Amino acid sequence: MDTMLEGWTEFNLAIAGAGAALAGLIIVAMSVNIREILQTATIPARAAASIGALMLGVTASCLALIPRQPLWALGLEILVGTVVATWLEFAAARAIVRENRANGSPLLKNAAGIAPLVAFGVGSVLLLLGDAGGYYGVAIGSILAILSAVLLSWIALVEILR
Repeated sequence: MDTMLEGWTEFNLAIAGAGAALAGLIIVAMSVNIREILQTATIPARAAASIGALMLGVTASCLALIPRQPLWALGLEILVGTVVATWLEFAAARAIVRENRANGSPLLKNAAGIAPLVAFGVGSVLLLLGDAGGYYGVAIGSILAILSAVLLSWIALVEILR
């Protein structure tokens, strides 16, 4: 871990634990309504994207704990994860746009999944360029991913039954 990231240790431990626990809970909770979920056009893709963003936060936090890792390497690792998570989010966004339901704007439905990835992307590029301040973007991405996952959990558990 770069000395500029030493103050992030407790945050990284908290995000890694909370994100991993929430991802597991989402998977278990989705099993309650699995038939209904699989009959929808969007929720399976949205769940994959949500879990992907959560795991990006967990992975980024774990990677930031590696001793003596250069900032550029951390930035590159997080950027690669962001590309993978963005691919999952793109699949979810396409499903949302194709669904074309009357209850809500596709833009608003996609915003919760896209926002964390924008923060991860900006943060990882800044880290890649050697700017330790980029980790604030990664931190914001991690927090937004948790909030987005909670929203998805509500949709998968409650809204699907309406």
